[in-house]
Amino acid sequence: MTSQPIEVDFPVSSLNDTATVQVPVRLSVLEAVDFKQTCQGLIQANSSPKQIIIDLHQTTFMDSSGLGALVSNFKYAQEKGIALTLRNVTPQVMAVLKLTGLDQIFPTDAVDDISRVEQQNLSEDRKTSFRQVEQLPTTHASVASLMKRLIDIVGSLIGLIITGVLMIPIAIAIQIDDPGPIFFSQTRCGWMGKRFKIWKFRSMCVDAEAKKSQVKNQVQGAFFKNENDPRITSVGRFLRRTSLDELPQFWNVLKGEMSLVGTRPPTPDEVERYEVPEWQRLDVKPGMTGEWQVNGRSTVRSFEDVIRLDLQYQQNWSLVYDLKLIFKTIAVLFRKNSGAV
Repeated sequence: MTSQPIEVDFPVSSLNDTATVQVPVRLSVLEAVDFKQTCQGLIQANSSPKQIIIDLHQTTFMDSSGLGALVSNFKYAQEKGIALTLRNVTPQVMAVLKLTGLDQIFPTDAVDDISRVEQQNLSEDRKTSFRQVEQLPTTHASVASLMKRLIDIVGSLIGLIITGVLMIPIAIAIQIDDPGPIFFSQTRCGWMGKRFKIWKFRSMCVDAEAKKSQVKNQVQGAFFKNENDPRITSVGRFLRRTSLDELPQFWNVLKGEMSLVGTRPPTPDEVERYEVPEWQRLDVKPGMTGEWQVNGRSTVRSFEDVIRLDLQYQQNWSLVYDLKLIFKTIAVLFRKNSGAV
């Protein structure tokens, strides 16, 4: 016999060893915090269920915080040996899952008590809905701004021309100092956590990633920095101090993976350590520059400062604000010791 729903922000009903959590229309940061607490309360209970079903039939908006709560609950359930399944996923939510590749990770199903024909009809209806509704959520006005995208395209094309001119002397210097690849690529997380390859001129030794565990992290929280990182080459220090190592990222901007101005692009291992509210920084595209760049990126020593600067950018964003940050970045690059370390 089914129990009465628990009186919480996210109604929960139980049948045998299965608990079903009803998710509301929106799953943004405020709802996401409560959602995580509700699911983890179920998992931690003395008589925890063997399966948790997340019913998303009402949910038509999910931002990066909502996505973060889903990921966090899924991982925690796995650790405790509890199956977590998404049910009745709406087109809007499925679009977000497909964007990030999580549609291949989360088990999903439809309601149990409808016939095969009804399931087929529901599938056809949802295919139609995909064409009728906006595929992805508008998490922040900057993401939907056509003018910002135009500025990114023009700026990246100019930047790539400059990169082409400087690439030959930079490549020669890298090869003389430390023979190996000219470019360095690394997986980063962009808008909504979607992973992409970021490109830079190589500023570290060839086996830098393998040696990372040997280098002390001098900052607090979910990111890595060492002021005197021994993996950085002599030419690499110059490239970082002048930010020339970041010129290839104009290609990422042209492809739409990044913007000229945005938030700092985190690595996947950083994102794995995020609490739900910290996923908010993924509501905008990462940028080649931003608040963290013009406010002393080399001196930022805590993850809380990174979050504060990223959220400050989201709150203050406008096209004029972007242009101000671009001009400030140019000014910063001519100051001594302004580059990354």
